[in-house]
Amino acid sequence: MADLEHVRWIRRPELRRPHVVAAFTGWNDAADAASTALRTLIERLGAAPLAEIDPEEFTDFATIRPHVRLADGSTRSIVWPTVSMWSVTSNDQDLILILGPEPALRWKLFCQQIIGVALTYKARSVISLGALLADVPHRHPTQVLGTAVDQEMIDAHDLQRSRYEGPTGIVGVLNDAAHRAELSTASLWAAVPAYAAQLPSPKAAAALIERLAEIVGCEAPTTVLDAQLDRYEEAIDQIIESDPSMASYLERLENMDDEYDEDDDEYSYSEDDSDDEDLDSDMVETGTTSGPITEESLDSEAFLEEVEQFLRSQHDD
Repeated sequence: MADLEHVRWIRRPELRRPHVVAAFTGWNDAADAASTALRTLIERLGAAPLAEIDPEEFTDFATIRPHVRLADGSTRSIVWPTVSMWSVTSNDQDLILILGPEPALRWKLFCQQIIGVALTYKARSVISLGALLADVPHRHPTQVLGTAVDQEMIDAHDLQRSRYEGPTGIVGVLNDAAHRAELSTASLWAAVPAYAAQLPSPKAAAALIERLAEIVGCEAPTTVLDAQLDRYEEAIDQIIESDPSMASYLERLENMDDEYDEDDDEYSYSEDDSDDEDLDSDMVETGTTSGPITEESLDSEAFLEEVEQFLRSQHDD
């Protein structure tokens, strides 16, 4: 059992083989989609605080700064950027939900804390949520890519096998730590329009929740996000209308998108092709891809080289 010296327990409920679901703000969270999905689950399912990871060992406070708050206009307190855990039961499925900033330091020790909690509760799986920027139209259904390592998880939930080699982020390290601890793992990634990166995407957040619910069997409380959809798409429309070159770019995207799959809301992937060149969660952690996510782009050597080069450049920085 891992040493959980950096975990501060708030309560210790009885949980039955929970699914552990994690999202981190920052590099893995394009358009705030993953963090919004987790926050929505926490709030709408009525999750209760379970534990916190002390940020002192893992956070660069010069990059992610604490905040000062005033109570009654006079009493000052410091709010530290903390990775927190909640627990909840939904549709008879126990969940541990983890949300907070991506750590900057001591990733292996950080992941040991999360895996330690998962092992304490004999977790059924560890599932990470992320979002990436891609050349996808904002009015089309959000694509959610799912990757896993063990074949049982892949077969059960129609996921892609992870085969990427190269630099990775905290999600890749966490998934590896979970796999080494013999826990089932999966990563879900929503593709959000690169031209609307500055706008939080309730659409992508809802898509992540719906795909997660298919895997773990929990509720999918997306009503509050669905209510924001029209306003989100209208805001993007206004940006595009003010920029003729952007409008032309979007038209090309929509035409390309329709050519690849005119009859289905989801992109299809060939099982034979995916065994050769899969898009792994580590590749999409960067928050960017080079084009529409299709069979052709998944199997393109040029595409893979471009993404790997981007990852290595991020690593060098």
